[in-house]
Amino acid sequence: MFDRIIKSCDFVVLNAKDVKINYKKIEILIKEIISFKYQHYLTNNPFKIMELNTEDLINFLLFYDSINFSFWGDPKWSIETENGLIDGSTALLYSMLKIFKKHSSSEVFKYLENITKEEFKDLLKGNIEIPLLEERYTIITNIAKKVNKDMNGNFYNYIKNINNDIELFKLIIKSFDSFKDTRTYNEEEIEFYKLAQILTSDILHMLEFKESIKVDYSHLVGCADYKIPQILRSYGILEYSDILSEIVDNGIEIIENNSFEVEIRASMIIVINYIYERINHSKYRIDINDFIWRKGQDKSLLFKLYHLTRTTSY
Repeated sequence: MFDRIIKSCDFVVLNAKDVKINYKKIEILIKEIISFKYQHYLTNNPFKIMELNTEDLINFLLFYDSINFSFWGDPKWSIETENGLIDGSTALLYSMLKIFKKHSSSEVFKYLENITKEEFKDLLKGNIEIPLLEERYTIITNIAKKVNKDMNGNFYNYIKNINNDIELFKLIIKSFDSFKDTRTYNEEEIEFYKLAQILTSDILHMLEFKESIKVDYSHLVGCADYKIPQILRSYGILEYSDILSEIVDNGIEIIENNSFEVEIRASMIIVINYIYERINHSKYRIDINDFIWRKGQDKSLLFKLYHLTRTTSY
């Protein structure tokens, strides 16, 4: 499954017209990657998510990661908290966490299957309506319905004995339609599965951290989004054609499944895989992915703009 992602992305890169990879520029980033010490983003969260028991935490991640996409806008959706104004995925985490502080795993899936659209909208209330509210609501209620019907109302209990990424990833994409993430390029199907890989990674990292369970997430290949290509382009690793540069730099939206979008996402995956091979597999691809993503969260650094695509995939 993961090999298919690499193979399909390699096909895009070999045929790409508007995104090129400058392999010489990757060496600078490799030096940083070799020296970094990995820390999963959830373990350093300001909202005490790690205080949830393992069961509640894994069930929370199913819902959170399933709708953790597409926050960009002008203005950007944001919320007020006791820690100040926050936006994007951090704001979503804060908002969704309220549910799991009120409902245990024994009741949360029934609650979310029947949550009304107005209740869900109020949960995510901010300065503006969150983008793709309708889509997020549909995903949340459908996932809850699936777990209640086929998993005895508890996702954690259903997957708790799975400790490897291949098995868990396959179960996620087979069970939940919303995690499908493919594109078409030159009449070929291109696979990404960004959110399914994030969920797989988050679950296994949390099982490892909370329960000291030996897990395997070595096969994950990277999560194609908009922040990581932003960093790679800022390093000069991804080079855009004049027309694509003009589109991105002027904040013009790229429609989902447009060749620009597919080439950007595929090139990102191939860069991560290249780094993985160059450092002799000394760090996993998902950890390389997370390191680059975390650089994009550093607001003290200046980066080029990221591409804008309204999508439920990332």
